[in-house]
Amino acid sequence: MGLFRLGEKRLSVTSLSAELSIAEARSLAIAAQLLDKTASSVTARSTLPRRTQAVSKVLEQLGAVQLDTISVLARSHELIPYARCGAVGRDAVESAYWGGGAGNEHPAEPQTFEYWSHAACILPIDMWPSFAMRRRSFHRRGVRWHDVPRNALDGVRQQLLVEGPQTSTDLGGAKKGGQWWDWSDTKIAVEWLLDIGEVVCVRRVGWRRVYDLADRAVPDEYREAKTTWVDVDGVIGPSDSECIRELLHRSVRILGVGTLVDVLDVHRLATKHYSRELIAQELAGLVEQGVVVPARVQGWSGLAYADAEQLGDVSSTRPSRTTLLSPFDSLVWHRGRTSRLFDFDYQLEAYVPAHKRVHGYFTMPVLHGGKLVARVDPKRIKDTLHARQITFETNSRGTVPAASIRGTAAALRDAAAWVGCTNVVLDRVLPTQAHSALASALESD
Repeated sequence: MGLFRLGEKRLSVTSLSAELSIAEARSLAIAAQLLDKTASSVTARSTLPRRTQAVSKVLEQLGAVQLDTISVLARSHELIPYARCGAVGRDAVESAYWGGGAGNEHPAEPQTFEYWSHAACILPIDMWPSFAMRRRSFHRRGVRWHDVPRNALDGVRQQLLVEGPQTSTDLGGAKKGGQWWDWSDTKIAVEWLLDIGEVVCVRRVGWRRVYDLADRAVPDEYREAKTTWVDVDGVIGPSDSECIRELLHRSVRILGVGTLVDVLDVHRLATKHYSRELIAQELAGLVEQGVVVPARVQGWSGLAYADAEQLGDVSSTRPSRTTLLSPFDSLVWHRGRTSRLFDFDYQLEAYVPAHKRVHGYFTMPVLHGGKLVARVDPKRIKDTLHARQITFETNSRGTVPAASIRGTAAALRDAAAWVGCTNVVLDRVLPTQAHSALASALESD
């Protein structure tokens, strides 16, 4: 069997495969996530079109940006482009995702939609066809976690048809009572219509979803039947196998390299609703095409999968950006992969009772020098950014490397400037011996 070299990898001609060191795997992951130093930066002084374009490029590469209601420095969907581009600004984020402006009308040419991917995510509009299989899955189930109030569906459809894009409040209210989950029948109905693809959200105003009929809001090119599309369970679009193949390919591309579990986790394909046999078949097809390459990663058990194009530029020394990462950042979505890649055990403790938290409420990993070097639990109080707790990773001697201290100081200074804070206060640093060194690093430019 003949062999040839791709970068420093020996790859089989008939059975393409690669062997990667853990440093190379980290480098692939960081580059795939646009977190390497070669990624472009913008500043608050850059024009709105330039900043908007930077955010759009991040979404295009990542494929999915998770939405979450928690806001510490900013909401997570703002933290994602900040980590990659710098101080893009909320106006650029909202312009890239939802077209900017203040009214309910959807953009003339929507660039995104919201749907269930890794979780509730904002996705590029060109991925609408690829989620036909998930819309079918909802159709088959006939229920979400709430029972669907069938008597409310026609009313929601008619109101959207006649009155145009509407928020939950416009439709008649989101809640029956005081609890966030105690939804009104109208809210459950419109969310169900979103699940099955009759309704879409391509717009938010003041963090409120604006709902519209998909036939009106989704561009024709992503809804009109192609010759290979099917009509199954009332959903017109690519077949389940086509959807899964496309999502698997995108998943490997945004990971750089990952195990099968990692790949399936990106768009949550590891459920009983999608046949494991079908997934294996489509992944094997991508390998046969040569766009996905089986790989062995140092220290990982079992086979991994890498993006063939990115393998051509693999490096063990590519520098990363220095930044704070959202707990919902796709670099650290899968905690098991985060541990395997970075030797960094990480958990979001926002939903853990306060007295049981180890690292803090909203701990943000610090990326520096291609590694995750610390955890920061930040809180903004007026013009001061409080680092309520900073927990450093230590080396084999139990000490904190000087590079980690410098990187964390730089990440804190940048984050403070981004949110308009003029001071950074260190409330608690672990290990305590690193406190004075970090304080000194913060004071130096």
